[in-house]
Amino acid sequence: MVHVLVLWLAVCLSGTWAVDKGNFKTCDQSSFCKRQRALKPGESPYRVLLETMELTNTRLTLQLINDNNKVRLLLELYRLQGNITRVKINELKPLKPRYEVPDVLVREPPTEPLSVLSQDENGVVLSLGAESQRVIVSARPFRLDIMEGHNVLMSLNSRGLLAFEHLRMRKDTFSYKVTSTVASVWDNIKRVFSSQAEPEAEKKDEADPANQAETAKEEEEKVEEGMWEETFKSHSDSKPNGPSAVSLDFSLPGVEHVYGIPEHAEPLKLKTTESGDPYRLYNLDVFQYELYNPMALYGAVPVMLAHNTKRTTGIFWLNAAETWVDISSNTAGKTVFGKMLDYVQGSSETPQTDVRWISESGIIDVFLMLGPTPKDVFSQYASLTGTQSFPPLSSLGYHQCRWNYNDQEDVRSVDAGFDEHDIPYDFIWLDIEHTDGKRYFTWDPHKFATPKDMLQGLMDKKRKMVAIVDPHIKIDNNYKIHNEIRSRGFYVKNKDGGDYEGWCWPGSAGYPDFTRADMRAWWASMFAYDQYEGSMENLYTWNDMNEPSVFNGPEVTMHKDAVHGSWEHRDVHNLYGLYVQMATADGLIQRSGGVERPFVLTRAFFAGSQRYGAVWTGDNAAEWDHLKISIPMCLSLGLVGISFCGADVGGFFKSPSPELLVRWYQTGAYQPFFRAHAHLDTPRREPWLFGPENLALIRDVVRQRYTFLPYWYQLFYNAYRTGEPVMRPLWVEYPQDPATFAVDDEFLIGRDLLVHPVTDEGSRGVTAYLPGKDEFWYDIHTFHKHNGAQNLYIPVTMSSIPVFQRGGSIIPRKLRVRRSSSCMEHDPYTLFVALNPQRTAEGELYIDDGHTFNYEKKEFIHRRFSFANNVLSSVNIAPDAKFTTKSWVERIIVLGASKPSKITLRTAGE
Repeated sequence: MVHVLVLWLAVCLSGTWAVDKGNFKTCDQSSFCKRQRALKPGESPYRVLLETMELTNTRLTLQLINDNNKVRLLLELYRLQGNITRVKINELKPLKPRYEVPDVLVREPPTEPLSVLSQDENGVVLSLGAESQRVIVSARPFRLDIMEGHNVLMSLNSRGLLAFEHLRMRKDTFSYKVTSTVASVWDNIKRVFSSQAEPEAEKKDEADPANQAETAKEEEEKVEEGMWEETFKSHSDSKPNGPSAVSLDFSLPGVEHVYGIPEHAEPLKLKTTESGDPYRLYNLDVFQYELYNPMALYGAVPVMLAHNTKRTTGIFWLNAAETWVDISSNTAGKTVFGKMLDYVQGSSETPQTDVRWISESGIIDVFLMLGPTPKDVFSQYASLTGTQSFPPLSSLGYHQCRWNYNDQEDVRSVDAGFDEHDIPYDFIWLDIEHTDGKRYFTWDPHKFATPKDMLQGLMDKKRKMVAIVDPHIKIDNNYKIHNEIRSRGFYVKNKDGGDYEGWCWPGSAGYPDFTRADMRAWWASMFAYDQYEGSMENLYTWNDMNEPSVFNGPEVTMHKDAVHGSWEHRDVHNLYGLYVQMATADGLIQRSGGVERPFVLTRAFFAGSQRYGAVWTGDNAAEWDHLKISIPMCLSLGLVGISFCGADVGGFFKSPSPELLVRWYQTGAYQPFFRAHAHLDTPRREPWLFGPENLALIRDVVRQRYTFLPYWYQLFYNAYRTGEPVMRPLWVEYPQDPATFAVDDEFLIGRDLLVHPVTDEGSRGVTAYLPGKDEFWYDIHTFHKHNGAQNLYIPVTMSSIPVFQRGGSIIPRKLRVRRSSSCMEHDPYTLFVALNPQRTAEGELYIDDGHTFNYEKKEFIHRRFSFANNVLSSVNIAPDAKFTTKSWVERIIVLGASKPSKITLRTAGE
């Protein structure tokens, strides 16, 4: 088996650098997607049984019936605090419980009362409280509309594509074949004696609704290929529960722009899918993914935002099974001229986007976030799944990584190289080769014989290390971690009840069942210093391959009929990576007694993963298009709560040209997670290996990153408090400017820095859109002032990074750059005051110890700076907080002001 694995890896690593799309399903190859997509609009079999309505202080319930098979569903409707509506649909009486996603919501969402405004035989109208918002539930066919005044905000099942495959008993095909002759004979006997049947019993059977339902089920149930067993390539899925898919359509009147549902290597604005596959959400290890393709990648967040000039809304589809999302639009494909022609001709067609969600199992549990502003939607989603974890300040610095640094001497040499070439960095990383034979929580006894000496050397320079800990465990009876997991029964099981085994980096591997709370608690305990030998407080963790990746599994992942307790893997698949990161983060917190903030990077993720650390965009390539796509990929993640995002600087696969490498550093320095990483087979890429000119350019941009750390840190604190993205699309701050709605080659950091990276080879200039009528934007390098609401052509050289500070803002920076962020802790601040046309400005400064949870005890400084009437003032906006810093404001630079004739400094009491 091991020899076969080595051969497979050799082929994989030495072959062409391109994804083999044949390893991954299309919708047509996914039987439930194919079945659901074949349904035609306008033929909904579901109607509401209004007589079953029950209304309490917390919810409304109604039964729906499928007139084709008489199966009843239970509809639950909740009005939640914060302008959110929750809709749940499940079988009224399922054959067995259906999976409902746990651990993603931070709490059971608090409700507000619903009230009935009117009711008749056609439906019921309910009040949602504020601003004339109401829900209209139409009975035949079932449809749900959310209104505000005379405007429809969102409609459910308006196209009649609700589908709910009920659980049913499997008919044993072998038994059916054996007994078919007997059954045929018995049918003939019944016909002969049918005249002797009791009329009363016959009438009773016809009148019994249960018998009617059963009869209807038998008559209507049609067995299609893939319902009870499915094969993909050489892999078979036994499907013991049969067909169980759910789907529902949503209509968004007035909407042409929708965003979100990461992770896909796609533009920011989602495209329509009518002419191809839907977007797929199914966490997969995709070997060098293809760009501009809706195929699944490493993570899945089932959240979509819709935006127009009047409103922003969101849909959160809480389902962890394989999911496909279809998007259609009545304006898709129309040219600008076509739209103008519609306007001239007086066309009354309102733009509309229709979205359909299809999941393989579970229930329908959807949260409708009604905005109305982008920041309202961010707050609404954060109230459900939590906010971005507040990272250690050092993790916002630069990270140096490759697969792999060879040994302790290699680490020491690279560390010294950064000092020699005057480039700051905070973290150096170790990939899988640092372990003893791919046994995680261990060190190679020859190459990393004294890990504490290595870590102490880094600590002496106030630097840190990240080591990889993957969730596949080498099956080896001499390996403590494996023996513990096996003896405790913590491995995922196969369909026959044995421990599930697959191939990954160690060879034959088991997969811990992270859906179990006791397994997660045990995993967390393994990060204790007395368990993880050689670890110290400056060692942090990287969870890779946690989709989970199974080299010999279907689609390079776990079999769907593997078992997690009472549930199949198909039910929980997209949660696996979240649970791995959750347990790892808990372990890093517990090892310090709950004092220190963790840093954990994950490749796989789901809704709620923002609570546990950072993500990156996976195994990209050293190509210009991969550099470009890193921007919309991180923007999409930020919109759904995951702010701590970055891409491998330089590209993981292949070797970048010096120009591409420099441009990638210039882009990555202005993205939240800033790490260079490279594949085992690529040449070394330390910044000093590309000649003195390129070294100087890379050094300059890394040092720029460090000057902005106070601003980055304040933005992450704000993200932790509010759920607002750190790196955000222009339309978030300029929601009424249609020119911003599809922009994804530039972005905002917070609201005050606009970045337009250079992402084209040989570029001599870029055109940046500067938003905001009656606003100023200042080039941070030259301080030149530019008006907003214009497309500005910017000539560029290799040293150019077009970055602008918004007029009306104050940004704190630290200009004394040292070898790491911790070395700059007590250094002074420089305030960059950029005046707007009204000659005012405002900004914030947040300071704490940078690494503990003491900010939760109000140990921090949070001040607001304001400039007005030629006076710069500072106000404490957290008067109940206490913290002392040795830093001070050393310098103030005012952009857009003339040279003053006099300056007066007034401090407290003087």
